[in-house]
Amino acid sequence: MSALEFPSASQNATDDLTLVEAVRDGLRTEMARDDRVLVLGEDVGRSGGVFRATQGLQEEFGRERVVDTPLAESGIVGTAVGLATHGLRPVAEIQFMGFVYPAFDQLVSHAARIRSRSRGRFTCPLVVRMPYGAGIAAPEHHSESSEALFAHQPGLKVVVPSTPADAKGLLASAIRDPDPVVVLEPKRLYRSGRASVPTDEHTVPIGEASVRREGEDVSVFTYGAMTRPALVAAEELSAAGIDCEVVDLRTVSPLDRETIADSVSKTGRAVVVHEGPRSGGIGAEVVATVQEEALFSQEAPVERITGYDVPVPLHRNEPFYLPAAVRIMDGIRETVSV
Repeated sequence: MSALEFPSASQNATDDLTLVEAVRDGLRTEMARDDRVLVLGEDVGRSGGVFRATQGLQEEFGRERVVDTPLAESGIVGTAVGLATHGLRPVAEIQFMGFVYPAFDQLVSHAARIRSRSRGRFTCPLVVRMPYGAGIAAPEHHSESSEALFAHQPGLKVVVPSTPADAKGLLASAIRDPDPVVVLEPKRLYRSGRASVPTDEHTVPIGEASVRREGEDVSVFTYGAMTRPALVAAEELSAAGIDCEVVDLRTVSPLDRETIADSVSKTGRAVVVHEGPRSGGIGAEVVATVQEEALFSQEAPVERITGYDVPVPLHRNEPFYLPAAVRIMDGIRETVSV
């Protein structure tokens, strides 16, 4: 497989879809399967969403199940919490991750605590989906990668697909989960390529990483939009005799600690790549996992290749902020040379 191609799904009946089309297909499939599923958010109905992820769903399922809301993120998620606790399966869309902060209180103070608060008598089967990340030359507040804020909250699961098949499968699993799940969609990958996606019901387990490339010399852990440049870097370095294993975490909370430990136990070296800020990021948790679970297999310190501890810059400086394949290659070389 070329590093620039998405991996294909293994099922027989498939369609070639972009990642955003796979999201739409996942919503349509789950809404047809379960009439408790509904979609709500800004412009999700008549307009089909700012990225057209919900295009056509209101015509197919009606205005009671695809609901255009006011421009009020706290109200969107708060309403969804109420719907979820009363037996429905709401999927709330936040237009951009940078808009979610007014709704953060609803997620961490209410949705994430309902199971604990009720001593397990009630759950909150809520999904909040939002495009995240830089790379499309968007203005301020449109390019955040703040997944660590949500991964830190007990009671929330956080998934980040990097392929069309995973976008559909993780979304379906999130909708079926009894607890709140944040689904982060890498918008720079929305229309960057097509791959086979199962046409029927399709789920991907939450909490299971995927080894995108087998290797023996160094483990590269990443997720979402950074999976593509990590694979490109691995392919480029293979010509220089460096055999990289690329692990797509897919879920950042809970982490697949077993796969992380198994990979480092095999290779002895680790590199973590994510576009969010370095301090307190998901990479730090991966490093801690390596220290706790695979310390005696380590042959070098773990390298982190991340965004910087600054707000995401405007589009002219985005290429300097994002971990491009060249920067990933430099980090891998440094780790392997120790």
